[in-house]
Amino acid sequence: MTTYFLSDLHLDPARPAITELFAAFLDGEARQAQALYVLGDLFESWVGDDDPSEAGALVADRLRALSDAGVPVAFMHGNRDFLVGDAWAQRAGLRILPDPAVILLYDRPVLLTHGDLLCTDDVEYQAIRAQTRDPRWQAQMLAQPLAARLAFAQQARNASQARAAALREAGTMESITDVAPATVAEWFVRYGIDTMIHGHTHRPAIHELQVAERACRRIVLGDWFEQGSVLRASADGRFELSAL
Repeated sequence: MTTYFLSDLHLDPARPAITELFAAFLDGEARQAQALYVLGDLFESWVGDDDPSEAGALVADRLRALSDAGVPVAFMHGNRDFLVGDAWAQRAGLRILPDPAVILLYDRPVLLTHGDLLCTDDVEYQAIRAQTRDPRWQAQMLAQPLAARLAFAQQARNASQARAAALREAGTMESITDVAPATVAEWFVRYGIDTMIHGHTHRPAIHELQVAERACRRIVLGDWFEQGSVLRASADGRFELSAL
């Protein structure tokens, strides 16, 4: 059996081909999975479980069908879809994991995280993240009319794109938006694990490193902007990171 890990699909009406690719994956190869984990940014934006996105409805139906077929599905919030709530999770037949979360993967502890918490050099982003994860802020946001929330989401996307452009112009985009090595090392020690899986940075790779004289592995999932990035974990300890 194989366990699958995905992140950063950023499903959006403007890119229907990616939604179709994900739906085909759920209807096909994923049916053979032992479990499926989606580690955040499933959607480009999510303004609440009353979000009218066609992608949200389609994906919920396909995930529910996968779950009903006997494949457990787990989801972790990302920086784009942190307002996904219990109503949509129940509709999709999945459970929501905290970030970070330690799971047993074939009897070995593995740490899962979306990945943005590891980017501690980006102080401005961490402040925004803390605000948007505050339950009081979220309650105030969800109390707004749908039109106001959709407008806010568009403004947030515009601001994110403008900030990314400014970082690229300053030549700091690659460094400030990647994980901080010291934070990564601290997490390996804090959680007592030797394998970490995350997304967010859109830099797919399997990194082998030494932390406190112990061999560790950090696996970074890729995004789905132009292809599908999938991590397959096997019971014999193998990890295969590939593109659909």
